[in-house]
Formats: sequence, C-alpha cells, structure tokens
Amino acid sequence: MISQRDCDRIDRALDHFRQSKHLFENFSRSLVGHLTGHPELKELIHFIKWRVKDETSLRHKLERKTIEEKRKERAVRDDPIDCGNLFEKVVDLAGVRILHLHTEQMRRIHELILKVLDEHHYQLAGDPTAHCWDTEYERLFSDFGIKTEARESMYTTVHYDIIANQKTRITCELQVRSLMDEVWSEVSHRVSYPLESSSESCRDQLKVLARLTTGGTRLVDSIFKTHFLASSSESDI
Repeated sequence: MISQRDCDRIDRALDHFRQSKHLFENFSRSLVGHLTGHPELKELIHFIKWRVKDETSLRHKLERKTIEEKRKERAVRDDPIDCGNLFEKVVDLAGVRILHLHTEQMRRIHELILKVLDEHHYQLAGDPTAHCWDTEYERLFSDFGIKTEARESMYTTVHYDIIANQKTRITCELQVRSLMDEVWSEVSHRVSYPLESSSESCRDQLKVLARLTTGGTRLVDSIFKTHFLASSSESDI
C-alpha cells in the first residue's frame, strides 16, 4: 500500500531528522540535567534515562502511519508526515523517562516538573496526561491534578510533551512511571511492539503480567504508606 512517492517522502523526512539529530540529543541531555539538578526532584527520582529515536524505528513508524492514513476516508485523512512537519507531528523523536518507587510520589514529582519547565522557559505541547487502564489510578491521578486518558495497552504512565526553548521547534516526550510499571512496559516492548505479538498465549500472558505489576504497585504503595504512618507515630512518642 506504500507507493514509491510515499517512500521518497519518508526518505526525505528521515534525512531531515538525521541532519538535526544533534539538536534532539542536546535537548535530551539538557532536560535531564535540569530535572536532576533540582535537589528535591532528584531525591524522588529512582532512575532516569534518555534516548533519541532510532532511524529504523522512525522509518517503521512513518510507514505504519502512512498505511493507517490510506485506510481512512479521504475526507478525514491528515496531511502526510514529511520533512516540513515531522518535528511537529512526531513528538517522541527524543524521549526521557523517569522511574519512581510509589504512586504518591507522583503528586510532588508533577509539581516539581512543572516548576523546572517554567524556570527554564520550556513549553508544553498540550496538557500532561496520565495514560491508565486501571480506573482506581485514573481517580488518583485526577486528584493530583493530571488529566487522565484510558488505554487498552495496560500500562500506566504520565506523559509530558516538552517543546525546547530554541529556534528550531523540537519536542521531547517525558514519561514518568513507577518501577513496577516499567517491568510490564519493557517486556511488552520487546515482544509486542511495534506490532502486536502474533501469539494469542503471549498476548494473554502480557495481560496477566499487567495485573501482576499493578498489584505489585499497590503493594509497594501500601508498604510505603504503612512505613510513613509508623514513622509518624514514633515521632509523636
């Protein structure tokens, strides 16, 4: 379904990304430095990493999006992604991921991330969004002041699409999730991304793993809640 014209357009977009890759690398490093440079936020971060999208992965993504658009009715199709709009339409060409230990930390992490972004004049491309599949955590993130969006993919992550404060408009996707949610995400990414696994058993096992890791997150949340209550009681003695 991909024509030679589509391939040429994708090749030009990839070449444009290749020539500008250093901008995404520099932005990612700077963003990590600003986030870890905040003393209180640094204490809440269990682990942080960054990456710039692999060119092969980007090619596959552009090919998938081309096929998806061609399957739509002509009247509702979006403009094809090309070298002129690539940086605007694909917001995860650079990515930073923060892992934390328990869910209640996200309340303060969210507040501090917004402070860091404001301090360094970074803008957000849209509201931060918590992607959830568990309704209980949807309510919790809403209480933190974070917009929620239900997902079928069974992982829980807060997304921030951050625009660099520089001449060339580039965006970095910041993901924040718990250590337990990272387990499911990494396993799923290896066996069922970008294309869903052809094995029905594997797909079912991923659903079971999602429930186990969510249960693990709840257990970790409970452990820290019990610990903090015990510590508070001891300090009152």
